[in-house]
Amino acid sequence: KILKETIEKQKQEIEVFSIEGDIVENIPVKRDSKYKAWINIMYGCDKFCTYCIVPYTRGKQRSRTPEYILNEVKGLIKNGYQEVTLLGQNVNAYGKDLKIDYNMANLLEDVAKTGIARIRFVTSHPWDFTDEMIEIIKKYDNVMPYIHLPLQSGSNRILKLMGRRYTKESYLELYKKLKEALPYSSITTDIIVGFPGESTFDFETTVKFTEMVEFAQLHVFKYSKRNGTVAANMPEQIEEKEKSRRSELLIQAGMELTKKYRESFIGQRESVLFEEIKKIDGREYYAGHTRNYIEVAMESKEDVSGKVIEVEIKDFINDEIMLATR
Repeated sequence: KILKETIEKQKQEIEVFSIEGDIVENIPVKRDSKYKAWINIMYGCDKFCTYCIVPYTRGKQRSRTPEYILNEVKGLIKNGYQEVTLLGQNVNAYGKDLKIDYNMANLLEDVAKTGIARIRFVTSHPWDFTDEMIEIIKKYDNVMPYIHLPLQSGSNRILKLMGRRYTKESYLELYKKLKEALPYSSITTDIIVGFPGESTFDFETTVKFTEMVEFAQLHVFKYSKRNGTVAANMPEQIEEKEKSRRSELLIQAGMELTKKYRESFIGQRESVLFEEIKKIDGREYYAGHTRNYIEVAMESKEDVSGKVIEVEIKDFINDEIMLATR
């Protein structure tokens, strides 16, 4: 119908197909890699954090049924894929909207049972991270010990204004629980600086919190106003110059944490999925990621693309990549 009207009227026709609650399956997918694939397991979000536009633009949470997800994983295995990342705005809440007794821990276990070499999932919300999920990660070697767990702020006052529904104390409790069960795990986080009303004390509290928990990596974002969100109309909006200052301070602190974390792997043997060829300082390397999602590069006469190989981590090539040998 749209094509016919476009031809007849000789002008662009726009129609957005959107029926709330529906998910259209079996649509062709373009993959950027021959070895790693992203799999959407859900769309939208029900959390309504005060800074976030997602619930308004992508709608309420809609989970795909496990059958479709598992069939997609099995198809990827047949095509030689080694790694899948289960993707959602808040993957831990997967299944809450389905009319069946099936949650993220169940899905994670069923994907692990397919035998695919590597499984990751992003992004997690601390509110929905269950003990059952932790047990599944611990139980299956093909569930990678890499957990991205956004903190957003180390100040309880700001967390409340953000509508995050947890405290820094409950976040720390979850962090300790993960580290106790999975001592080898890599935990990374997101932090927003310059949220409306964030005082110098709030910011400093956040910095101290990140130093205490020793994240493997910080992803720092300056608060950005999104029209239509609650935070956009909050008083005490922070000036851009101050947001930039706080961002730079936290980025520098984060870089030191990341370097310290990666240094602990020097001399260790780690399994790496090699994904691509990179040219670094004029030399060609095969590059990939460890189970903990540390990027490494290795020179090799043999083509190791798409293979999971155990290597020894030697040193840093640069701030982002570590050197490995077999």
